[in-house]
Amino acid sequence: MLFAVLAQASKPAKKPKQVAKKAETAAPVSAPAVQGPGIVFTNLSYDFGQVKEEDGPVSTVFEFTNNGTEPLILSEVHASCGCTTPDWTKEPVAPGAKGFVKATYNVKGRPGMFDKSITVKTNITTEGNDTVRLTIKGEVIPAPAAPADPAPAQ
Repeated sequence: MLFAVLAQASKPAKKPKQVAKKAETAAPVSAPAVQGPGIVFTNLSYDFGQVKEEDGPVSTVFEFTNNGTEPLILSEVHASCGCTTPDWTKEPVAPGAKGFVKATYNVKGRPGMFDKSITVKTNITTEGNDTVRLTIKGEVIPAPAAPADPAPAQ
């Protein structure tokens, strides 16, 4: 931002559109490396939308990158309820490398809206930054009711 202000100040006043155009096409700034292990998730939540109960469990994968200078370890990963099963990268994630947390929600017998969380505890030493909460949500459409047995003939 400081660069954009300095660049604008050094240009003649009659060309402000060119300065703005350059700022729009500038390359995105990546997350700075942190001392020790670090974690940056691509997304912190996922919406399944509507899912059919008869289709069975649904899953999504949350990818992350270790943006730190030391290996990152996911020491604990747990879901907010027994209907959600997590899986995750078990080995240390080297600086700059990627890992994952997978969340599988069992839709059977759970019609209606759902909003669940997955808590990820790491070896990051900064208090408050050692835990990340991921969320999944959606709506389970109930399976069609089985046809009732016809009444016996009399």
